[in-house]
Amino acid sequence: MGERLVSVATTPDGRADALSRGPDDKFYFVEPFVEKMTIGDLIKHLKESEGVDGEVRYLQSQNGNLFPSDFFGRSSDDANSPSEFEPLRSDVPSEIPWCTEALGKRPDAVNIWIGNSRSTTSIHSDPYENIYAVVRGEKNFLLIPPTDGWCLQERSYPHASYTRRSPSSSLELVPSGPDVPLVPWASVIDPELPSVLPSDVTPIYVTLKPGEVLYLPVGWWHHVRQVGDITISLNWWYDAEMRGMSWVFLSFLRGLGHVPVAPSMALGEHCSSESV
Repeated sequence: MGERLVSVATTPDGRADALSRGPDDKFYFVEPFVEKMTIGDLIKHLKESEGVDGEVRYLQSQNGNLFPSDFFGRSSDDANSPSEFEPLRSDVPSEIPWCTEALGKRPDAVNIWIGNSRSTTSIHSDPYENIYAVVRGEKNFLLIPPTDGWCLQERSYPHASYTRRSPSSSLELVPSGPDVPLVPWASVIDPELPSVLPSDVTPIYVTLKPGEVLYLPVGWWHHVRQVGDITISLNWWYDAEMRGMSWVFLSFLRGLGHVPVAPSMALGEHCSSESV
């Protein structure tokens, strides 16, 4: 990769695209600050146990950073779609043949993820069939089926982003304002904590090691922790079938279009299924 610049998510606590408390004591769905750096600088940050500057970096751009959606709309021998990771494309298959055959379509996006144990992915579900492979390190998945998604108390939260006032300043959580749509998100911040989930809901725990692949069906909720100083993963997103009763059933279980607005929360309350 040399001196090529890549987009890296930066947060103060390793929780990108997650609920965080703002300066007004309300909870927001907060997107990370995105900065450009070389892979060498990213690795330097990841190897420091507390981070070079205390902040947490995670390469998690999720936009088809290896193979974007428009790549699959062209002929299979056209590999010129823009990618920050162009030099790595020859090392990663653009699709998994048996998945393409089984799902009846080519992938919608292929991503590379690079982080460490300081980053956690908050619980959520995706509108994709997900094939997830670990190359280095480990990933710990907590999985909940769509039928148990009710226990995560999805609510609509105001949007915010981490920003810097200057290149040398610390990150600040800045609300986006009333013109930005509310974001539906699970109110349970850490489903691994005791007594957070109802007793009749039993999560599935999966540890994915190097060389292992997880098929994560569309609609399944997942909370992910990383293990190791550097964890490298790949995933192939196949667009979900949006026709027929399966999609209607998933939408019914999630209550799409009827996600209530989260109430204001006072300082000191826990954001969990009991308090929201």
